[in-house]
Amino acid sequence: MTLTQPARDPGAPPERAPLTRVPFFQGPLPPVDATTPAWPGHFHTCGGVCLHVRRTPGPDTETAVYVHGLAGSATNWTDLAGQLAVRCAGIAVDLPGFGRTPPVDGHDFSLASHIDVLVRFLEGLREARPARGPVHLLGNSFGGTVAILAAARRPELVRTLTLVSPAVPDLRPFPARLSDRRFPLAALPGPLGRRYRELLAAVTPRERVEQMLRLCFANPDDVPEHRVAEASREYAERYAMPWAGPALLQTTLGLIRSWLAPRAESLWRALPRVRTPTLVIWGTEDRVVSVRKAPRTARLIPRARLLVLPRTGHVAQMERPRTVARAVLGMLAAVDRGTW
Repeated sequence: MTLTQPARDPGAPPERAPLTRVPFFQGPLPPVDATTPAWPGHFHTCGGVCLHVRRTPGPDTETAVYVHGLAGSATNWTDLAGQLAVRCAGIAVDLPGFGRTPPVDGHDFSLASHIDVLVRFLEGLREARPARGPVHLLGNSFGGTVAILAAARRPELVRTLTLVSPAVPDLRPFPARLSDRRFPLAALPGPLGRRYRELLAAVTPRERVEQMLRLCFANPDDVPEHRVAEASREYAERYAMPWAGPALLQTTLGLIRSWLAPRAESLWRALPRVRTPTLVIWGTEDRVVSVRKAPRTARLIPRARLLVLPRTGHVAQMERPRTVARAVLGMLAAVDRGTW
């Protein structure tokens, strides 16, 4: 593991929390068992929205809420949620159009719509269980971006924020960062687009999972066969849902549009509004969102610290669940002590 000390950029703001060491939890944690199935799921209506969620049992005094990335689902948090159950109960959500949550009325898959759904869900949790207080919010990739903007808008709903490779603006050529570079061609009108849609439809769930592993993991060969089989079954289920493809395409386009927003509306301008204690985690081998974005992301959030993990890709919570758990639990303990 690496506790990063980012190189100083002469044009950057004064150095703050990112240069402070991340405290690691030193207590016992349950073993990570790759044969453990995904946590039980059910549909839950909260704050006026109905989402499919997967719940992790834990102490009844605090709640962690987990938000997946593009093409992801609540199952992306299985192992990390099991580790963090020593501290709090967990709720991993499927955003509308992902996992098992169908689109809701009026949801256009824009970034703003996803943020609205998450904020309403968090409001409902607080109203249902006010004694638990604000949640510990964790987001990966696109889910990290949604979490950032939700915390900036409603800080009273979020006690701590953990961002795993959040999808901050990264304008490198986008097709090179797709699991299958034919996806943009499938969106074309006419015979050419139809031909590429047919080619993509012929890709088996197992092949699709292997593509995603090569993109998102630094060491895809290390992923246990049980997890590959589990993900293959989930892909098969998801792509039988008529709304899955359009949801992924429209959400991806919405994210790209947010990256191209005018400077005054840029996500970079939103980061300083996040006043929540924040842990930013990035893998050095992230092929989706460059680790070069990590120092700026952490530096702009007033109470953030940065952890960069070597030999780790875009989904550190899946590839390094124990290390991520020790960092998150260390942050929670520091927040309790008032030292974060």
